[in-house]
This record gives sequence, C-alpha cells and structure tokens, in this order.
Amino acid sequence: MTLYSYWRSTTSYRVRIAMHLKGLAFDIHPVDLLKDAQRDPSYTALNPGAGVPALALEDGTVLTQSMAILDYLDTAHPTPPLLPPNPVAAAQVRAAALTMACDVHPVNNLRVTQRLQAMGHDKDTVLNWMHHWMIQGLAAFDALLPDGPVFAFGDTPGLADICLVAQLYNAHRWGVDMTALPRLTEIETRCAALPAFVAAHPNAQPDAEITS
Repeated sequence: MTLYSYWRSTTSYRVRIAMHLKGLAFDIHPVDLLKDAQRDPSYTALNPGAGVPALALEDGTVLTQSMAILDYLDTAHPTPPLLPPNPVAAAQVRAAALTMACDVHPVNNLRVTQRLQAMGHDKDTVLNWMHHWMIQGLAAFDALLPDGPVFAFGDTPGLADICLVAQLYNAHRWGVDMTALPRLTEIETRCAALPAFVAAHPNAQPDAEITS
C-alpha cells in the first residue's frame, strides 16, 4: 500500500497512526501542500478532492478521506480494533472522534486559513479564529470522555485517541493553552510512549522539515 501524505497534515497523521497500530506495511508518497502538489493533475487524477491523505491499495484502488480510510482499515484489518464491539460504545467513540474530525479540523485546515488570509484577515485574526474552534472542540471532546480509562475510552488507544493526538499536534503548534484540559494531555502523553505513535509522528516522516 502507498499512503499519499503530508507530514504536518492532521488527516494524514490519523491514518499513519492507525496503520502503524495495525502493523501494516506501507510506503509514504509525500504531497507537499505548501507547494500546491495536491493540485497537480497527476495527483488530482488519484484524489479529485485535492487533499491528503489518499491510500492506494495493492490492487490499484485509491481511497480518500481519512475517516473513510480509517473505517476501511478497521474492517479489512480488524486487529487491533479501533472501536469497541458494543454498538452503543462504538457510537460514543465515533462521536468523540468526529468532534475532532468534523467540528474542529475542517475550520482550521490549511485551505481555510489561507482563504481567510486571502480575504484580508491578518495573521493575529486567523490565529484567534483557530484558537476559538480548537479550544471549543477540545473541551467538547473532553466532556464526552468517561471516567477511568487509561486512554480515551479504554485500556488501549482507539479511533478517538487517534483523532485527538493528531489534532493536539496542531493545537500545540499554534500555541493553544491546554491548562484547563489536563486529561487530554495525559492521554496524549500515554499515546506518545507507544511505538506506533512515535513512528507516525510528523517529525518522523520522510518529508519532515522540522526547522520550518
């Protein structure tokens, strides 16, 4: 399998974590979003949405949209599972994950912030926008968590942890104050100690530009 990925992409990060958790072999094909590589015709032929990630399977099928890819991975490669077997519990995990994927990320991704700047908003205004939505979404995620589990919903990381950790990378990058949400940073710290999360981290990617 080949994962079309950008090192700092939240959505790519999610998929990398899941693939490493499941012990899957895959190659990384970097797509430089800052150089508009996602709009190159050779890439939009694979992913008409001009985003990352895209996952090319061994039979040539290309999957897009990170949450759809995660669903595929958990169905095709069910061990270890990203969701609990109980349907109610699974829905609760999905709700937390989608809080990150649907409520927070879409209003803070590169294409949105670039558009805000193109409309004349200065960098401080854009940063304030990002902080507002991230803090609101992270607080909502925190409120959905049950008491007791080591990770978000259990003793092992799953779909919610994957989406949380990927979003927290951006939160830290943009200086979001996490003081009021210690549970989330505790989960992040536990995840960061696991080999799958280490391997998936943006700084570990072949296209990483750590000093940028």
